[in-house]
Amino acid sequence: MKAWPPVLAVALAAAACSTEPQQDEEFAALAAQYIDELAERYPETATSLGDHRFDGRLNDYSAEAVGSGLEWDRQFLARLQEIDPALLGEANAVDYEILRNHLEYSIWSAEELREHEWNAMRYGVGNAIYSLLARDFAPLEERLASLGDRLKGVPAVVSAARTNLTDPTVVHAETALRQNAGTVALLQTGLDEFLAEAPQMAEGMVPAREAAIRALEEYGKWLRDELLPRASRDFRIGEPKLRKKLAYRLHSDLSMEEILRRAEQRLAELQDEMYQTAVALLSDAPPQDLLDRLATAPDQLLAADRPEVIRTVLAALADEHPTDASIVEDAKQALADVTDFTRDRRLVAVPDEPIQVIVMPEFRRGVSTAYCDAPGPLEVNGETFYAISPTPAEWSEQRKLSFYREYNDYMLQDLTVHEAVPGHYLQLAHSNRLEAPTMVRSVFSSGTFVEGWAVYSEQMMVEHGFGGPRFKMQQLKMLTRAVINAILDQKIHAGAMTEQEAMDLMMGQGYQEEGEAAGKWIRAQLTSAQLSTYFVGISEHNDIREAWIQQHGPITDWQEYHDRVLSFGSPPPKFVRGLLGL
Repeated sequence: MKAWPPVLAVALAAAACSTEPQQDEEFAALAAQYIDELAERYPETATSLGDHRFDGRLNDYSAEAVGSGLEWDRQFLARLQEIDPALLGEANAVDYEILRNHLEYSIWSAEELREHEWNAMRYGVGNAIYSLLARDFAPLEERLASLGDRLKGVPAVVSAARTNLTDPTVVHAETALRQNAGTVALLQTGLDEFLAEAPQMAEGMVPAREAAIRALEEYGKWLRDELLPRASRDFRIGEPKLRKKLAYRLHSDLSMEEILRRAEQRLAELQDEMYQTAVALLSDAPPQDLLDRLATAPDQLLAADRPEVIRTVLAALADEHPTDASIVEDAKQALADVTDFTRDRRLVAVPDEPIQVIVMPEFRRGVSTAYCDAPGPLEVNGETFYAISPTPAEWSEQRKLSFYREYNDYMLQDLTVHEAVPGHYLQLAHSNRLEAPTMVRSVFSSGTFVEGWAVYSEQMMVEHGFGGPRFKMQQLKMLTRAVINAILDQKIHAGAMTEQEAMDLMMGQGYQEEGEAAGKWIRAQLTSAQLSTYFVGISEHNDIREAWIQQHGPITDWQEYHDRVLSFGSPPPKFVRGLLGL
């Protein structure tokens, strides 16, 4: 591991001394064994972590493997419970709780959630293929050889899917069908550019490549003609399962009820904050009668007038937007701007690992508009990909325009803050430099911490003046979206919220364009518990900062504070609070 610049050390081993060194040694050995066996048992996970010992294999998706994995987790949990966490050093005590939570969640998922029976997206192999091509962690010939071996396993994955998917949902099957078509395209044409650089590998790969394409084409036909017609399972996982899943995924002390209460309260507050910001941005765009009312009695506007003010300002900002042809270059410029600002204001140390803005691969589309593909903690090539999804070719011009009005120039800046600097790319680069007694925190990173930091980083940029009121307006809109995400998560999966009710909430109080809201409705169905990570995460990051200020006084060196928060890797925020001594 490379050493981080001298702002703060990241080693946690010296943070506390254990009264029982033997317990620390036993835990470290158990954690190392589990992670080593995890890589061998789930080779696709190993590749994503940067462990390339098993790149020639795909995961075993059979029902037998699900049962075997369940028993394996049970055995490790039993061994873990033989260790007393109270006798561990501070760093190991945190990692103990993270590993325990992971094992319990994995066991519960296999026993109770049973996604292998209803979630067709689990069987997509696009990422397993693409991950061997995207980074130069080894010579291309070696990576293509591993790819050829991995392609030989595709028919077995398809066979497992056809056997296991006994109770499918429509939305997961439809998304799997679209992503499967993207994987076929990757193998049919996308692979050619890599084979052109290593033509000696092309001939040997022909049989496996053709067999994989044939298997995936047949799988797509099966998804469309056989699985979808019989898909009848409700996509809602229900209140008991959502409660458990939130507890595991968020690893927070906040209850489900408290999360919803906070989210609904924050949504109401944001309506006023957006209105106050919008008033400062009004120009000649609003209707004259609205201007007259604002001029004569701005504090006495009817509640019904306030959304009109917000919408009017957002509509004016949305007129400045990218296109399919410009969005990647626009994102590159936004990245340069936010990076310069972060460095100049010394908000947090900016890493020097490379980051590249790319067009989102087709097989990954259908869930989000952008993502940060950071290298795993063991990866040799530290390059990060900030991927942007263009509009689908089959969209009408009207829907394309709606999309880009949502992702206008100011929203693209905010998105770049979230996904890149000082958001995901920066935070994960800090996390990958962590030096700790075990790899637990690096392998089982907290989505609550990671997503919460990204949303917090948007707030941070506004607080320090980036982009002025126009950027602030979009940041508030994005924060409103994060708050609504948590509300949707509960009211959809633990309630009976309909598509129309969800659309009304997103477009009415979130001011989202129709295309964005429609996409979020699909995502909310697909990813129960994940949408809550944003709001819960920023809430806990703000709670940590407030506790720090109460204990230490106003923050004068923001880089020192933020670097310290990031120095512990990506554990659940509640552990960061403890590690900071708060």
